[in-house]
Amino acid sequence: MVIPHFIGAFFIVELIITGSIIGVDGLSMDYYLMSCPFAETIVKNTVNRNLQSNPALAAGLLRMHFHDCFIEGCDASILIDSTKDNKAEKDSPANLSLRGYEVIDEAKEEIENQCPGVVSCADIIAMAARDAVLWAGGPLYDIPKGRKDGRRSKIEDTFNLPPPFFNSTQLIKMFGQHGFSVQEMVVLSGGHTLGTARCSSFKSRLRKFDATNDVDPTLDQNLAKAMSQTCNAGDDAEFPFDSSKNAFDNLYFNALQRKAGVLTSDQTLFTNPKTRGIVNAYAMNQAMFFFDFSQAMVKMGLLDVKEGDKGEVRENCRRIK
Repeated sequence: MVIPHFIGAFFIVELIITGSIIGVDGLSMDYYLMSCPFAETIVKNTVNRNLQSNPALAAGLLRMHFHDCFIEGCDASILIDSTKDNKAEKDSPANLSLRGYEVIDEAKEEIENQCPGVVSCADIIAMAARDAVLWAGGPLYDIPKGRKDGRRSKIEDTFNLPPPFFNSTQLIKMFGQHGFSVQEMVVLSGGHTLGTARCSSFKSRLRKFDATNDVDPTLDQNLAKAMSQTCNAGDDAEFPFDSSKNAFDNLYFNALQRKAGVLTSDQTLFTNPKTRGIVNAYAMNQAMFFFDFSQAMVKMGLLDVKEGDKGEVRENCRRIK
C-alpha cells in the first residue's frame, strides 16, 4: 500500500511495502543491508556528483532505466557492449541518444571495490534513475532491490520500445502488454519533463501535410518554426521537451495543453479524449503527478526481474560473465 502525504507546499511519498513488492522475485527494500550497506550511498553520491557537472544526465539515466526494463525486463541488458558475434541493445537507433553509461560504470567500480560480486548492474540502474529524478527536483521514492543481471542483449529485441511516431491508441496497447493502465502510460510519459528530443525523432511533423502546405496541425506553429530552425543543424540536433529541460516538474503536461508537445507520441496524449483528462489533471496538480509517477516507477522496476539462477551479478556492467 502506498500512502501520499500533502503538507502545505511540500510533497512526501511514504511507501509502505507489502507482500506485493517484498518477496516478489526475491526483491526487498533492505536487500543489501548486510551484504553491502553503503551501496545506495555510493550510487547516490556518484549520481549527484555527475549531475552537478552535467545536469542533462538526469534525463539520460531515467530514460536508460525505462529502455532497460521494457526489453527483457529490468536486467541491465542495455549496458552490454556489442561484440563481433552479437549486436547489442545499446547500438539500436532507438538507444543511440541514451546517456549516463559512465555514471553506472563509476558507481559499479566503487561498489565492487567495497563489496565484490554482490550488487547487480540492474539495481544500480534502478537506483541511479531514482536518484536522478530526486536531484532534478522530482519526488522522493524508494525501490526494492535484488535484481540480477540478464545474459541476453540483442538489437532485434528493441522493436518493443515505443517509437516517437506512435499515437495514443498504439501507446495504450504497447504499455498494456507490460501490464500498465492508461493512466500509468500517461504518467510515465511525463518522464519527458526531463531532456531533449533529436530532430530525427520529430522532423516528420515539420513536413508539409497533404494539400494544406502546413505542418502537423496538432503542433503549435511558432514552436514548429523553432523546431525547424533546430533541424537546420542536422538530425542529431536537440530540442527540449519543455521549457525546463533539466528540472523535474509538470511543465511537460502544460506544454501538451498548448499544442507544444515535441513528439507525436507526446502530443497525442492531449489530442485523444481517452488521455486528455489525465493530462489536464497532471498539468493542474504537480503533487498528483509526482505521486502517481512514483508508483508507476516502482511498478516499472519490477518488470520481469531476474533472480536466483535466472541471472548473474556482472563484475563489469558492459560484459556478460
